[in-house]
Amino acid sequence: MVQVEPLPETGRAIGIDWGVKETATTTSDAHDLPHAGHGRTAAQRLARYQRMMARRKPAKGQAGSKGYREAKRQAAKLHRKVAAQRQDTGRKWAKAVARDHDRIAVEDFRPKFLAKSSMARKAADAAISATKRALIEMGRKHGREVRLVHPAHTTMDCARCGARTKHALPLSERTYACTACGAVSPRDKNSARVMLVRAGWNPAGVEGVRPPGAPLPEAA
Repeated sequence: MVQVEPLPETGRAIGIDWGVKETATTTSDAHDLPHAGHGRTAAQRLARYQRMMARRKPAKGQAGSKGYREAKRQAAKLHRKVAAQRQDTGRKWAKAVARDHDRIAVEDFRPKFLAKSSMARKAADAAISATKRALIEMGRKHGREVRLVHPAHTTMDCARCGARTKHALPLSERTYACTACGAVSPRDKNSARVMLVRAGWNPAGVEGVRPPGAPLPEAA
């Protein structure tokens, strides 16, 4: 059981959206988390060890050579190092978020792309997974209210008026423009604000936010 260590109340809430460009985009610019690139930094070395293992792969039923075992050991060591770096980065960021906010609305990210995507996407997914775990743990530890928000349509909804676009935005489109109310903002920032709306907490400084339970208008 986690022992709660309450932090002073701040009266602030934060919305968090996970992404490929940045590990976390939030409703607070000061708490955005760029990708640290731990996986990318190690990718070249890891690829070399994997090539060594492939060249020295033993036949079925035979023991691996000394070179194969050494390459396998080095690859495992590198994986552990990257995992530790991600965990450390995630915990430090999560600590800052929990320290500065009483309420945390976070996208309930599921790493569904891990098994069948590019190395960059896998690295991003792994970083997000580690950071999300750290955030939930830190929030509970310090008595903060953490709400997980289903990610469906978060890139399509307008955080200001609640209108939903008719079509999903392609990843290359980085600006969200609502045709219903005219709001324009960076795509990921809008999604972070949507997290707050869905959690029932109005984004600070955003007017005309749809109250919880109100019907969704559709953008033209």
